Amino acid sequence: MMKRRARQCAVVAAALLLSASLPAAAATEGEFDGECVMGLAFGKDIKTDCSVSTVYGGKTYCFGNETARDLFLKKPDEFLLKAHIYHSSRPPKQGQ
Repeated sequence: MMKRRARQCAVVAAALLLSASLPAAAATEGEFDGECVMGLAFGKDIKTDCSVSTVYGGKTYCFGNETARDLFLKKPDEFLLKAHIYHSSRPPKQGQ
């Protein structure tokens, strides 16, 4: 029993060491070109690195911080509607 537990610990430790040596995966690009959904819902353009995100309805949405994500999750459909309205009302970006 002790040998089995020691082997399990060794496997877990090796996996942790291996994963620490691998390069970090790039942050996922979310809907709205990675802008904060809550920012858009309140009429603000807030670019994110999408390190704080959630999947809702099969799509990834990015947030400027965890507080924004938590607020979004309370009424996602309401905030998505507001974000879509604002996002679609903006003039196209230069070069597009």
